Amino acid sequence: MQDYFRPLVRSDRPRPDNALPLAGSPRWFTHVARHRRDGSVTRLPASDLPDDVATRLSAPRGTLMGLPMDRPQIMGILNVTPDSFSDGGRDRTAPEAARRGRTLVTEGADLLDIGGESTRPGASTVPVGEEIGRTEPVIRALAGLPISIDTRKLAVARAAMRAGASMVNDVSGLTFDPALADYCVDNALPVCIMHAQGDPQTMQDAPHYDDVLLDVYDFLAGQADRLVAAGLARDKIVIDPGIGFGKTTQHNLALLRGLSLLHGIGCPILLGVSRKGFIGRIGKAPDPAARAPGSIAAALTGVTQGVQILRVHDVAQTRQALALWQAVENGDSHDS
Repeated sequence: MQDYFRPLVRSDRPRPDNALPLAGSPRWFTHVARHRRDGSVTRLPASDLPDDVATRLSAPRGTLMGLPMDRPQIMGILNVTPDSFSDGGRDRTAPEAARRGRTLVTEGADLLDIGGESTRPGASTVPVGEEIGRTEPVIRALAGLPISIDTRKLAVARAAMRAGASMVNDVSGLTFDPALADYCVDNALPVCIMHAQGDPQTMQDAPHYDDVLLDVYDFLAGQADRLVAAGLARDKIVIDPGIGFGKTTQHNLALLRGLSLLHGIGCPILLGVSRKGFIGRIGKAPDPAARAPGSIAAALTGVTQGVQILRVHDVAQTRQALALWQAVENGDSHDS
């Protein structure tokens, strides 16, 4: 029976001498929770970990697009779509979208994620030419900034790279267009693989898992291993549990509680919870634009478990919350 090891992450001081660092960050752990498919969860000392597992959990992650992965980075969402669930239609022209992208960077975004196809529940596939027409001029206008292209399609990714993007963020986890994986490998491109059950049109139709945390882990680990076997360096792979993509509220909460398990894959973790439907349901906020407080609370849950990238709509608010969080936790204050 396969064992899955979830580090029980801490950051308080003093740090014990026998503690292992979490993914090369200031966070650490001395114990893990061992999960098995029979439903059992057992607490074990980290000293009991197999050597290869301990190395995966503790080894520093490499830089990504020049950004260090030993601290949280904020990815600003820039949707160039008429129908995204939260901000669709906000920027009707490429210059408007580019201005907002520069504003997000001014507000504290470390990188931008630009997408031209809504992947909200029930959304239809956008033709390739239309998706390129939405995203390429915006990327070109923002070239020189760290940019990922949020797409499932090879042709869109290729056009984005020519325009100035440098990472692919695929919500299908490289299952929609198999040629996209080969393109990323052949060009040594950073790529984020996300877990989703079903496609956007059907993903919320009664999603089911044997064990959502372990099922998501297995998918992401399998896709990452396939990329590495094909020749892509592991430090160019980012993993995303896909909160809200073919998951119920309870599935989302189980993933948030167990996020640190994913460090065992040996890749930076991206968390995208911003303004998701479950935040509106739990936080009594039917308007997506009113979900910043709940989004930040969920994002900080990820920070406590060592998530390296936070994908957010509300950049300035998240940056402020993260700054206060880090000041309290680490004494990292810039007050003169």
